[in-house]
Amino acid sequence: MAETVRAGRPGRPVLVTGMDVLTAFGRGTVPLADAVFTGTDGFRTLDRFDVSARRVARAAQLPGTPDLRTELAAVLAGACEQARLGTADRAGTTLLLATTADRAAARSAGAGRPELTAGALATELAGRTGLGEAPRSYTTACVAASTAVADAAAMISSGRAERVAVAAGYLLEPDRYTLFDSARALAADGRLRPFSTGRKGMLLGDAVAAVVLESAPSAAARQVEPLARLAGWGRSGDAYHVSQPHPEGQGMARAITLALARAGVDAERIGYVNAHGTGTPASDLAESAALHRALGPAAERIPVSSSKSVHGHTLEAAGLLELIVTVLATSTGRLPVNAGDYLADPACPLAVVDTPTPASPGWALSLNAAFGGANTALVVAS
Repeated sequence: MAETVRAGRPGRPVLVTGMDVLTAFGRGTVPLADAVFTGTDGFRTLDRFDVSARRVARAAQLPGTPDLRTELAAVLAGACEQARLGTADRAGTTLLLATTADRAAARSAGAGRPELTAGALATELAGRTGLGEAPRSYTTACVAASTAVADAAAMISSGRAERVAVAAGYLLEPDRYTLFDSARALAADGRLRPFSTGRKGMLLGDAVAAVVLESAPSAAARQVEPLARLAGWGRSGDAYHVSQPHPEGQGMARAITLALARAGVDAERIGYVNAHGTGTPASDLAESAALHRALGPAAERIPVSSSKSVHGHTLEAAGLLELIVTVLATSTGRLPVNAGDYLADPACPLAVVDTPTPASPGWALSLNAAFGGANTALVVAS
């Protein structure tokens, strides 16, 4: 039975007016959409650094050695351009950034230097792109970007800001690749199969993304047609285990219920869920349980997929990349495919989208979770 959804809290509508992204498929939303809506994954042999001693050597990798600072500035410029932000508009736009400090630079230049922190990078990016203040940076791994989006939406909804740009980036690097490989969290067969009986684990990927969120009056002043509305957001903490979710999905269910309540929408009206879906047993089972706990009987019929099966797990960038995928789903009439040769798992009784599917979900959920029991849910309305 679904948990009770209370009436949505009053607040100003939050619109998505600009998006840009860089993934293993190339620059922009078009190549990303072509991949996720056909289920064409981007995994290949990793050659950016030495993986000869690793169990797994596949990831969704951009060619060459892209520079995170340069690419973050590029996607911010692209999102601002789509939102038609002029110089004065950009100066009045707050920047929230989700990423990590430059680990390689910290090792080579010495630890503790403030110019190497994520906060310093946010300030630098704001200056390079003509944006206003950059009051916060987020380093909370897999919910970093979605937490930044929730904070940005709260700022706009409450009237504390008219516009907020959110940027996020993760580029494959040896430290965390080794960590996940050593923990046997990566799929040894090189396929990411969320909610499938054949799942062996997750795979990582590159992503740099940016979105512009703003109030309706702000967008109307520039005659900008919104791409979507961010109707609700919810956050919760399991406080269950340092690296495993609550097996009954209690924390994730709470985040979903809060997001639906804020959006003022019943579970039955949700037309698509872009799940966290890492392809790891504990995570997939807990998320399936959370969807049934939060959505009730509707959980068995609402289309579900994990776009990670195509673009990989992009850590700090995941929440923003997957929000962009969810917006594309609500605006293009197609659903992302759960790739990786899906085989239904009776322990995850969900309506998994495993083939290209035309649909026009008026309401959609984008879900993320992180170590430490952090959970986020975002509700997108077309």
